[in-house]
Amino acid sequence: MAKYPYKVLGLSGEFRPTSKCGMLVNHALDIAKKHGAEVYFWDLDVKPLPLVGEEGCWENSNVKEFQKLATDCDAFLVSSPEYHGTMSGAMKNTFDWLYNKHVKGKVFGLMSTLGGVQNANTLNHMRIMLRWLHAWPVPEQLAIGKVKTAFDDDGNLIDDEIVERLEKLVLSVLENTSKLSD
Repeated sequence: MAKYPYKVLGLSGEFRPTSKCGMLVNHALDIAKKHGAEVYFWDLDVKPLPLVGEEGCWENSNVKEFQKLATDCDAFLVSSPEYHGTMSGAMKNTFDWLYNKHVKGKVFGLMSTLGGVQNANTLNHMRIMLRWLHAWPVPEQLAIGKVKTAFDDDGNLIDDEIVERLEKLVLSVLENTSKLSD
């Protein structure tokens, strides 16, 4: 039996899994999968979510599928680029489609990417928002500054320290999901 047989949903605040945030989330999901998790990546490029409040948005099939998947998942691995000191609009809109009934009591691992030096603005903003949703972001977090040079040509993280921190973040999400599931 898998050590951590949980369903984990990866969310990126950028379109496409080949974006820097998409690659980071997928690396995190790969780690979770190695530890027994069943993983999912919500690709906003393939299944976009309308802006909340847009005409017809409440009946949108992608929204309904996204909310059901979020409800069915046990934990989340999330990464947003930092734009103007906060999460991207795509990330905020993705979170706007989640409510307590979808994520209350569930564990989140938070990551961000920045073009310049790393800081925690986006991570802090996501933490505040998740507190309002009654979700549980783990204390471990990862911000990758100068993201354009953080990956090699094959999409792998270059810095071993970042890889180690990512593994610790993912393990914290899985371990805390286990604690909260007992």
